Formats: sequence, C-alpha cells, structure tokens
Amino acid sequence: MSEIYYDPYDYAIDADPHPVWRRLRDEAPLYRNERHDFWALSRFEDVLAASLDHATYSSARGTVLELIRLENRPEVSIIFMDPPEHDRLRALVSRAFSPRRIAELEPSIREIVRSTLDPLVGSRGFDYVADFGAKVPMLVISTMLGVPREDREQIREWTDQLLHRDPGEVDPDARILELGGKMMGYFSRYVAERRRSPRDDMMTDLLQAELETDDGGKRRLSDPEVLAFIMLLSGAGNETVARLLGWAGSVLAQHPAERAKLVARPGLIPSAVEELLRYEAPSPVQARSVTRDATWHGERVPEGSVLLLLTGSAGRDDRQYPDPDRFDVERDVGRHLSFGFGTHFCLGASLARLEGRVALEEALARFPTWEVEWDAAERVHTSTVRGWAKLPIRV
Repeated sequence: MSEIYYDPYDYAIDADPHPVWRRLRDEAPLYRNERHDFWALSRFEDVLAASLDHATYSSARGTVLELIRLENRPEVSIIFMDPPEHDRLRALVSRAFSPRRIAELEPSIREIVRSTLDPLVGSRGFDYVADFGAKVPMLVISTMLGVPREDREQIREWTDQLLHRDPGEVDPDARILELGGKMMGYFSRYVAERRRSPRDDMMTDLLQAELETDDGGKRRLSDPEVLAFIMLLSGAGNETVARLLGWAGSVLAQHPAERAKLVARPGLIPSAVEELLRYEAPSPVQARSVTRDATWHGERVPEGSVLLLLTGSAGRDDRQYPDPDRFDVERDVGRHLSFGFGTHFCLGASLARLEGRVALEEALARFPTWEVEWDAAERVHTSTVRGWAKLPIRV
C-alpha cells in the first residue's frame, strides 16, 4: 500500500479528503507532514481531547496553518486568544448571540431567504451557491452589522479572497495584509461614524459594550478590538454558512431519497442540518500551537509544533458513528465537532443552525428536486474552509 500523504493545500486531496482521512484514522492517528512542518490528529476522541485542552494546544498564534507562521499576525481577534482574555471578550460579544436574540432573528432571516429565492422560481436553473447559498449569510450578517446594502457583495468578495489559496501557495503574507488592510479601512469609517451617531445594529452594540477589567472595573472596547470583532463576524458569518448551504445543495442532489424525506417531513430538517455538518464539515481543519511537549499514540509532539485538528475527519470516524460514510437525515448525530468544542466552540453556531434550517425549509418548499451540473461546479480552495464556490443546478 502507498505511503499516506495528507496536505491541506493539495487541490486533488481537498476534492475528496475522506479516503486519506480514513487511512490517517486507521494507520496514522498522529500524522507528521515534514514538508509543511505540522502534526495532525484525525480521530474523534483525539480531536475532542485536544480541543478541550487549550493550555497545551493554543490558539494565540492563530488557528489557520499559514497564519501561525506569519510575522504580522492579527493580535486582538478573539479566535487568536486563549483564556482569560478570550473568555472576557467572548462573554461580552456572546450577548448578541444569546438564544433569545437568535430566535428573534428568525423572521428577518426568513424574509431574506424568501426574497433571495422568489426571483428564482420559474427559472430552469441557477447557481445554488452564488445565487442563494452565499447570498443569504452575507445579507444576514451584513444586516446585523449595519453594512449598507450596496457594499455587501464587496465584503463577501474580500472575505473569499482572504481565504483563497492558489496552487502551492503557503505563504500569502503580503496578499493577506493588503486585503485585510482594505477591509479594516472600510470598517474603520463606519466605526467612527457609529461613535458619532449610534444606531440599532451590532456594530453600535460592540462600541457601547463594557468589558470587565482585571481590577474589577469596566472599559469600552478599543477601535482595534471592535474592528477585530467585525472582521471575524463578517468573515465567519459569510464563509462557513455559505459552505454549509453549498454542501446542502450538492449532498442532497447526490442523495435524492434523503432529500425526498425532507420534502415530505420538514420536521426532519434540523437533524438534517446536523447530519450535513457531520458529513461535510464546512471548516474541517483547525490549527493549534503546542505549548509543551505532548504524547499521542506513543509519539512525542515537541513544544513549539503546529498541530492540526481534523474536525472534518472526526465526523467520519467509525469509532464514534455507525456507518459514517452513509448520509442519513434521520441519524441521531449526538455530538459532532464541526463547530469546534470547548473554549473555542463557534460563537455563531446557533445562528448558523438557524440559517441552515430556514434556508432548507424555504428552498425545499420551492424546489423539491434539482440536479447539479457537475462539469460546471467549482470548489473554493483554502486550507481551512471547504466547499463549493459555484454549484449550477437544473430545477
């Protein structure tokens, strides 16, 4: 049998990583890639354990393989922090994602989904991602942040470009800094405007929120902290949900019997969203810095190493899920790791679940069947999110 090789930058592997991930789980549960200088964990229990141990597997240098190596890393983003700083900032922003606040968003999200889908009714087909799956989360998070409608597509394009990797590109330092500067400059104008004239939006909420300090006092967030939150919410809110909805379009087309169950029994849609997240994780690779020597499967991972947590692989681990390569909308998924786990569990998980459910409810009500034009479909290419950039369908 050939030697196992896993590379998150390899387009061919990324097109279908599951056979490689299966071999990693079975033959090399702790994997070493010398070329890119990282280790990787692929089994469910291992990824879970490392996700819970933030003291050993730190996010402070970044959570994306190439960002960990950048000399000029973002310093104030919550996903690039460890406790206690992370916990203080998370407690502040989590109020905007409370169950009550998220539930209150359903009518506006449903209106966004309907207004996106209704013009497509009667057409012979459309791009499930470009015309629907990528538009909905962009409109939702932009509305929450207060981004003007005419600027929303530009924000999505910048976010896509930030995450994109060309073949062989593993050191995008200059390009990331340039794009990040453009987005920071754009949002800086609105932060200054909200300080002068507050509005009823999340940007204003962040500016007015008070953070508890070590001495028991309180302070407002600085402009760099506010901008870091806005960049994170804009990027994560757009990208991961767009990938989730894209996977819904492709996976349900490949499993028409499961799709028919959802059309006949819409009450299954929430469990179908969890199964989609398990089956094709939108963000299947998380990077961590190892702060002290660790041992996995009898092998030492030295302090200072980069460790990848393959959450996408964990979702197909037969040690955790019976018949994991079978897509089943009636499956009781239980725990999955597609939103991470522990300290860095995805802050927007409840929002993503709501968007996924509403999008599927409305899409299936209008388009109970579709076929993908696979020859024209295109994937996104990044080391951290995975899915479709274009998914043309016939209805």
